[in-house]
Amino acid sequence: MSEIITEQLNDFALSVQNRPKMLFSKVGIVGCGTTGQSITIMIASRGIEVVFLDIEEAKIQEAIVEIGEQLDEKINHWGMTESEKKLIMSRIKGTLTYKDFKDCDIVIESILSKTREYSRDIRKGIFHNIEENVSSEAIIATNSSTSVITELSADLKHKDRCISLHFSTTAPNASIVEVVRGLYSSPLVCENIRKFCKLINKIPIAVEESPGVVSVRLGVALIAEACELLMEGVSNKEDIDFVARHGLGLALGPFEMADKIGIDRVERWMENLYREFGDVKYKAPPIIKKLVRAKHFGRKTCEGFYNYDSFGKKLKNQEAIVDCPKK
Repeated sequence: MSEIITEQLNDFALSVQNRPKMLFSKVGIVGCGTTGQSITIMIASRGIEVVFLDIEEAKIQEAIVEIGEQLDEKINHWGMTESEKKLIMSRIKGTLTYKDFKDCDIVIESILSKTREYSRDIRKGIFHNIEENVSSEAIIATNSSTSVITELSADLKHKDRCISLHFSTTAPNASIVEVVRGLYSSPLVCENIRKFCKLINKIPIAVEESPGVVSVRLGVALIAEACELLMEGVSNKEDIDFVARHGLGLALGPFEMADKIGIDRVERWMENLYREFGDVKYKAPPIIKKLVRAKHFGRKTCEGFYNYDSFGKKLKNQEAIVDCPKK
């Protein structure tokens, strides 16, 4: 009887070394608060592995739970299956060390901003930490809308791979991403970022470098003007929102928009733009400052221009006492 010859299927497959690598197979995110979580879900939903960094293990576990809750909400509204949720969660990992970014093709900084000066210094430090732990080809990006990418990347060794990538996380279904090329950003990085945006099903919009880009400057201007109309007694907030929705075709009125974004965040945007441009049109109106001092930040605290339940739904009875476990 002749000898039976067996061959491994792997002998006919591409070797591990020769298999083509996807241009963006792993993405890192620094900061996993509300914005970081939205970006994480957005990217992981497109089949890409995501590793996010935060400062404490407790914050990492809290972020994982909150991401799961957001996906559960989609399941409850028939926007996702339980199996899809499990797949997305399997692609998400938290870490306390920048070393876990070593295999990332792009790392996006998405920390909570305070003043522009504070944010600039903190973000510069983050950029240095990222650069020390990623390959020289990896792209370093910021999601900040009011920080200038040229300023953040000026001291890096490979400043040509830095870019600003502003996601509209207050409207997760928005189809666009604002791509801001800095003074040092290379054409190759810009081209690869456009490919990345399309990979996650977003339309890249090229924007000239400017604090606030397009979306934030338009948004805060609308909210500020609505506040002026309210304070002048021209109309009430319900009717101003109604006009914006049904007269201008917006999905949300300016006060509803502010509550969804977070009134504290709107105030930071306004003050940062005011410091940058010196134009009073960007200065936070007194009513915004009053709500921030009272810690009425909108949906996340259940109180803002309107009152909400713990699920972020506007209460039909706006006079009802608000009991918000999120506070």
